[in-house]
Amino acid sequence: MPIQTRRDFLKALANHTAGGLVRCAAASAFTPLGAFAAQPNRKPNIIFILADDLGSAEPGCYGNTFNETPNLNKLAKQGMRFTQAYAAAPVCSPYRAALLTGQYPARVGITDYLRPNDPKHLCPDYVTVAEMLKRVGYATGIIGKWHLTGYAAAGAEESPPVLHGFDETIVSENRGIGGGSYFYPYHFNPEIKKRLPGREYLVDRCNLEAVEFIERHKNEPFFLYLSHYAVHTRLDGKPELVAVFESKAGAGKGRVAKHNNPHLAAQLKSIDEGVGMIMEKLARLDLAENAVVIFTSDNGADETVTSSNPLRAGKSTLYEGGIRIPLVVRYPRIVPPNTSCETPTCNIDFYPTFCQLADVKPDSTQHIDGVSILPLLKHPQAKLQRDELYWHYPLSKPHFLGGRSCGAMRKGDWKLIEFFDTGERELYNLTEDIGEKNNLAGDNPDRAAELGQLLDRWRSNVRAQIPCR
Repeated sequence: MPIQTRRDFLKALANHTAGGLVRCAAASAFTPLGAFAAQPNRKPNIIFILADDLGSAEPGCYGNTFNETPNLNKLAKQGMRFTQAYAAAPVCSPYRAALLTGQYPARVGITDYLRPNDPKHLCPDYVTVAEMLKRVGYATGIIGKWHLTGYAAAGAEESPPVLHGFDETIVSENRGIGGGSYFYPYHFNPEIKKRLPGREYLVDRCNLEAVEFIERHKNEPFFLYLSHYAVHTRLDGKPELVAVFESKAGAGKGRVAKHNNPHLAAQLKSIDEGVGMIMEKLARLDLAENAVVIFTSDNGADETVTSSNPLRAGKSTLYEGGIRIPLVVRYPRIVPPNTSCETPTCNIDFYPTFCQLADVKPDSTQHIDGVSILPLLKHPQAKLQRDELYWHYPLSKPHFLGGRSCGAMRKGDWKLIEFFDTGERELYNLTEDIGEKNNLAGDNPDRAAELGQLLDRWRSNVRAQIPCR
């Protein structure tokens, strides 16, 4: 029975175990063992691994030679690497709202990261992709960061994963997420009990919970959303791994090194180890061939601890460094190995893609902005029925990392950024100028006007709120 009331939610919280796990009653939890294993056309398992603030220049499969990501590199060799994958926003919460709803953040109404006391939250009226998958028999679970609500501990009305189609919520926050809390005890949820020996590390704990979730649901289709808190600042890698990277040639100094940051490298190494653990578990359970494994990030890199070079700027901006992200997809049944795709995609596209993979039509009551990327997964040169992408990032004041209130759109090779505080526009040809160094708005006023009109029309369509100057 869906959880519809605050009382139902509190009952669900009563099931919170020492391991930081909330389980809700769901039909999938009572599926007889082996009921799905015998079906040759079993729906694919979907494992979505999300890093936090990981820029596209960080994984080895994207050319980084300092960080060590052997398992991600292997994943890319076995699947497809996207070179122009975008986040729907340059910060956390709007990305996650877009992922779960298939809608642009402006349409949902969550366009900035949510504070602990924030009155905004993901409304339970939305039919999330987790709920869609549950309709066709999937077990669903989120491990780690949610960040789509304020928290009762801070006086806000909560809208936790249990209200949005997740059967299990594991090692997730109930106080807030900022500031870094990578070693037990975790300030974002003091109720979580330690499980690993020694000084428990958060990334390791999430990796452990992920392979255990797979083991629990090996006999039924499942959707696992592994949402890491790393590599969000304040960076804090495991000391033994930090020491390894500090000893490498060219290593930066300290947690705020902007080049070859040893703490970022250590955190990414721990995430990469989890990718290896997941792939090993899938292979051991004979599930690897029918598993869609996705690795990506929620926005671009935090430039206080790394560089997005050759992309411009980073997190909190609508320049490429703030919204272009790594994306690797492995699914042997349809994805050709060791391939790359240059077609622009956005995380709003996962909703219709997952629905198509699970053979379920999106709910007719909910508008979907994304398009399925299944054609690209089969043939990286395929064309999508879309040539435009949009962003809306209104701010009452500049972001502490330097981002300004603005909107943007991309059509083909061209990208327009419009700043709300001044009204100025910047126009770039991304094929010729990936670093967005040459503003062509003055040289191409007609094209800038054309893209500006498209952006205005889109904002009107999604009822985007534009702050007053």
